[in-house]
Amino acid sequence: MHIEQIKIENFRLLQDCCLDMRKKTTLLVGKNNTGKTSFAVLLEKFLEKPEHFDYTDFPIPIRNKVLDIDDETNIEELAIRLVLRIAYDETDNLALLSEFMLDLDPTRRNTNILFECCIDKKKLLRALPKDTKERKKFIENNLGGKFLVLKVYAFDDFGHTEETPYYLAHRDQLEEKARSDVRALLNFKVIHARRNVASSEDNGRGPKPLSEISTKYFRKRDIEANDDDDDEATESDGESIEKLRSMLAKIDDQLEEQYAEVFGGFLKSSGDFLELGDLKVVSNIQSQSLIEASSQVIYGETDNFLPEHHSGLGYLNILYLLLQIELCRDDFARRNAPLNLLLIEEPEAHTHPQMQYVFADKIQGLISQIPNLQALLTTHSSHIVSKSDFEDIRYLSRLSAAEPVTIKNFHTDLSAKYEKLGADGAALFQFLKQYLTINSAELFFASKAIFIEGTTERILLPLFIEIHDKENVGETSESGLSSQNISVLEVGANARAFAPFLEFIGIRTLVITDIDTTKAVVSEKTGNTSYSACPVAESSHTSNETLKHFLFAPDPKEKAKFSEWHRRLIDGTASSGEGQIKLAHQLKEKGYHARSFEDAFISINLDKIKARKDMLAGLKNRETLEKFSGNEFYSLTDQILGKKSDFAGSILYLALVEGESWNVPKYIMDGLKWIRKN
Repeated sequence: MHIEQIKIENFRLLQDCCLDMRKKTTLLVGKNNTGKTSFAVLLEKFLEKPEHFDYTDFPIPIRNKVLDIDDETNIEELAIRLVLRIAYDETDNLALLSEFMLDLDPTRRNTNILFECCIDKKKLLRALPKDTKERKKFIENNLGGKFLVLKVYAFDDFGHTEETPYYLAHRDQLEEKARSDVRALLNFKVIHARRNVASSEDNGRGPKPLSEISTKYFRKRDIEANDDDDDEATESDGESIEKLRSMLAKIDDQLEEQYAEVFGGFLKSSGDFLELGDLKVVSNIQSQSLIEASSQVIYGETDNFLPEHHSGLGYLNILYLLLQIELCRDDFARRNAPLNLLLIEEPEAHTHPQMQYVFADKIQGLISQIPNLQALLTTHSSHIVSKSDFEDIRYLSRLSAAEPVTIKNFHTDLSAKYEKLGADGAALFQFLKQYLTINSAELFFASKAIFIEGTTERILLPLFIEIHDKENVGETSESGLSSQNISVLEVGANARAFAPFLEFIGIRTLVITDIDTTKAVVSEKTGNTSYSACPVAESSHTSNETLKHFLFAPDPKEKAKFSEWHRRLIDGTASSGEGQIKLAHQLKEKGYHARSFEDAFISINLDKIKARKDMLAGLKNRETLEKFSGNEFYSLTDQILGKKSDFAGSILYLALVEGESWNVPKYIMDGLKWIRKN
C-alpha cells in the first residue's frame, strides 16, 4: 500500500498540480519561488493543522473572486483541495483503508481521499460589512477559522474520463469521512527547513537543540518503557531507564544529607520563628529535566571536549536531522499505521556540499529501515540531486511570474521527449543522466545557462563576463551577468544532447561553440570522401553536430540545400528560431573569419599578444609572431599555440594581475548581451 499520487488545487502558487509519488523516496526540486515550501505547508495543514488556513493561502486569482463574493458565487470553484490517490494490492491489510474503499470489486487497485477547505458562504456574507473597502479589509483579516469548513471525503473515480475532475462533476457521489479515520490510516511527520540550530555566536546562552531533542527522545523511551501495552518498548530500554532512576535516587539521598548540614541551622531557626515545625530541603532530581538542564551533547575527547554550540552549523544540522528522523522512526513503529509519510524540507540547510553528499548517501538507508514509509524531500541542493536516483526526481516549473507552477516527472516525461529524437534518443538520454549525475545537476536550480566548448572558454568566461558588465551595465541599476543565477557547463560537442532537457526545464541557454569548418577530401587510393579541418573561407561543411542540430541543417546528401545552409551559417543568418536557446559561433570580425575560439582571440589581440609573448604560457615558436603579417590567423594559431589551458591561464593572469585589457571576440560578447537581457 502506498500513496500513488498527490493532487493540489488552489493553494498559493500550486493552483493545479499533480505529483506522482515513488514507493520509497520522492525528490521535489526546482528554482526558488516554485512552491516547494508551499507543498510541504499544505500537507501539514490538511494532515496535522487544519485550523491554520487563512486568506493568504488562496492564490491571487482566487482571492479576487473571494473579495467579490456574493450569493451567486460558486464556492466549490474557490476551494483549496488535496487529493491522495492510494494504491494497494491483495497482500495489504485493508482493515483501515476499507473505510475509504467505496467499491469492493477485487480487481480495483486504487481509492481516493479528498481534503477540502471551503468558504462558509452564508456565515461570511452575514458577517461582512456593507462598505466595499471595509468588506475587503474584513476578508483579508478574518477569512479563516469559523469562516472556513474543512471536510474529508472518499471517492472512487474508476472509469471517469471527463475533463472535469470527478469530485466536481459528481459531488453527490462523495462520501464524507472523519478525520480520525485518516489519522488511523496515515501517519504524517514533517521536519522543517527552519531548524533552530545553535551556533558559536550564541556563546552557549541560546537554545541547545541537540540537548533538547535528546530530552524529547528520552521522554519517548521513558513513556514506552512504562507502557505495558507497547510492544515496541524493548526489555533493554526498560532496564536502562530503571537503572538511571536508581542512580538518581541514590544521588537524592546523598544530596539530602549535605543539605541538612548546610541549611540545618537556618531552617531550624526559621521554622521556630514561623511556627512551621521541621523545615527541610530535599532533593528531587527528575531524569528528564536532568538531561535537559544539566546535560549537553559534546564532541572530542571527554577530558578535552567542545560544547554543542561550538560545532559548525552543518554538523549541528545533520545531527539534528538524524535525531529527528530517529524520533519519527520510533513514532512510525509505535503507531504502526498502514501508510507512513515523512517530509523533510531542505535537508541541506547550513550544510557543506560534502556533507550534503554524505547525507544523500545515508538517507536512503535510514528510510529503508522504516516499514511502509514514503519519504518526500524538498531541496535546492544540486549535490543531493546528483546523488539521487533520477527516477525519484519531480521538477517544479514556473515559466513566468504570471503562470502557475507545474510538477513534472523528470524521468518519465523527459524520456518521452528523447524517444521522439529517433534511433539515438535513448543513447542521448543515457548520456544526459550520467553527465548530470556527475557534474551538472545545478541546472535544475538555475535561471539561465551558458554552454561552452572546452577548458579555454571555462577559464576565460568569468573574465569576459566581467568585461561585459563593465561595458554594458556599468553603474546603472540593471542587473549584470555576474549577479544573475547562471550555470556554466563545459559540454563540448554534446550540447545537442541537452536540447530536450533545456526545453523541459524551460531555462534560457546560450551555447558558445566553434564553427569547426571542414572541406571534402577525396582519397586517391579508395575514392572515399572525408572531411578535414580548414579555414572558414575554404570550407564547405562543418563538423560541429551542435550547430547542425540547433540550426536545422539539411541532409548533406541534398547538396544544394546544404550548400545554401552552410552559406547562411558563415554569414550568421542561419537561425535557431525565437526560442530559449541561442547559438554563438565565430563570425567575420575586422576582415577575418576565425574557425575556433583561439583563432578568433589571437586575431583581435595580435598586437597585445606580441607585446606580452614572453609572459604568455602555452606558446611555441614565439619568433613566428614577430614575422607574421597578413591575416592567415588560422595557420598562425596552429604554429604558435601549444597547450591551450596554459595559454588561457596566462591570459587571465595578465588581465587580473597586470591589468591587460584584452578584446573579447564579438560573437561571445553578442551572446552575453543576449542572455543578460532575456
